Amino acid sequence: MRIEPNSFAFTVLLGALAAVPYSGIDINLPALAATGATLGTSASDVGLTMSAFMLSLATAPLIYGPVSDHLGRKPVLAFGLALFVAASISCALATSLPLLLVCRFFQGIGAAATATTFAIIRDLFDGDAARGKIANVMVAVNVATVIAPTAGAALLAAAGWRSIYATQAAIGLMLLVVVMFRFAETAPETARLAPSARLVRSSVTDSYRRVLTHPVSLPFILVGAAGGATVFAYVTGASLFFVGAVGLSPAQYGLIFSACSASVMGGAFLDGRLGRRGISSSRMLTTGLTLSSAASVALLAMTLAGWMPTALVVVLLMAVALGFGLSVPNVMSATMQHLPGIAGAVSAAAGSVQLITGAISSGLVAARFDGRTALSMTAVMAASSLLALGLYLLVARPADRRLQSPAPSPSCSRRKRPPSPESNSSSAAAARSKWEL
Repeated sequence: MRIEPNSFAFTVLLGALAAVPYSGIDINLPALAATGATLGTSASDVGLTMSAFMLSLATAPLIYGPVSDHLGRKPVLAFGLALFVAASISCALATSLPLLLVCRFFQGIGAAATATTFAIIRDLFDGDAARGKIANVMVAVNVATVIAPTAGAALLAAAGWRSIYATQAAIGLMLLVVVMFRFAETAPETARLAPSARLVRSSVTDSYRRVLTHPVSLPFILVGAAGGATVFAYVTGASLFFVGAVGLSPAQYGLIFSACSASVMGGAFLDGRLGRRGISSSRMLTTGLTLSSAASVALLAMTLAGWMPTALVVVLLMAVALGFGLSVPNVMSATMQHLPGIAGAVSAAAGSVQLITGAISSGLVAARFDGRTALSMTAVMAASSLLALGLYLLVARPADRRLQSPAPSPSCSRRKRPPSPESNSSSAAAARSKWEL
């Protein structure tokens, strides 16, 4: 059975691939204490496995991106998924924390290959079609983030923490089979490979030089990184505030987290629907970034005033998430739009920069948390969201418009010259016609 690129099944496949890195984090969260008890260490030490996974997840795409541009998306996906399966099995069999850390690091390297999902979208789709497909994939990713913690808790209760890694291996194996045998029928290779292209260090360096000096792609990468930092600040700070300061139970916080994830899904879904109705990417991006900024600034003002009613805080956090969902498909589409030949490198650079800035954002929130207020969270959220909005309005959008505006041709310049007095009446009339045109 073929999976056509425009089909719902193909969107589900892309969403499942893109969700692998996120589910690799969220599904393990409920099992930190149980893992520590088995391995004879603390839950905080087991938390280092998250850092190991995130470190490889942030750096490995920098290799995968250029490799997929030169050798193809399918070989990179197949290698990464195979490594993810092997590393997940090794995690399930680990008998010590150091061994688990190593296995989690390699599991992250394998999961990072799925970052090429967005390059595949750019290979097959363009403009609003790419934007809509990215929006649908973001919906699928957020479905996974909502389900993953609950699934992890259920697996932990039913069969222990090792079953979580076994389940990850099974999911990776199923995706590997689909990529190898079904994705190949749909599109043997989506990347536009040059027959004479060679993967050498200079070509990799040149790819990233082009990305990091491009007048449009680089600003949009920075916009996406600042927007992502806003969300990472929430993810870290919300649990500290609601559980540590307000005193909510983990189950209550889980409902808040799910509501915000649903808001991201709603924003991405709404963007896809409005895009099909002709609402421009620029308009949706401005709306999303403005909404996130306004809600973040309101949260900061409430924090400084010492007035933080839980219900209103949750509503504003959902507004931030909704704005993120509205903006992120447009940011990702614009980032890759002008460099289709190296979409893998562009996607890798964008993902790595976002993860690095997200780690910095999370670190700031955790380090400055005072145990009583949400100030560290709301301050970082407000600063990051305002930075994203400012970068877009002042740098990225003007650069995008300049690049899309056709330069006047020499013939147009000649047409704008006023007719000479010596011209006869017919030639003068013709000249005036050209001038008016």
